[in-house]
Amino acid sequence: MFEVIMTTCPSQKVGRRIAEALVSARAAACVNVLGGVTSFYRWEGRMNEDREALVIAKTRSDRRSEVQRIILENHPYELPEVVVLPIAAGYNRYLRWLAQEAEAP
Repeated sequence: MFEVIMTTCPSQKVGRRIAEALVSARAAACVNVLGGVTSFYRWEGRMNEDREALVIAKTRSDRRSEVQRIILENHPYELPEVVVLPIAAGYNRYLRWLAQEAEAP
């Protein structure tokens, strides 16, 4: 019923753009942008280490495709990370608020 959707991006500026687009569209109720993340990954056969921002969106499961669409429209990477984690449980009042705020207009 609820999910956390994460992506990494090259800067907090890009993360803020994605966060604002998600909340403005009511695709996500709340989005956190964490700067100073160090990512290690292999891309095109090379080991990479980059400073990135982590974007964490909380939303309803039925808004997943809208969240992904907005991330992809606002993301500069050739292959953006979009990872979905189910929320198994949480504080009921918070989850009710999340359901209201991530309701399709």
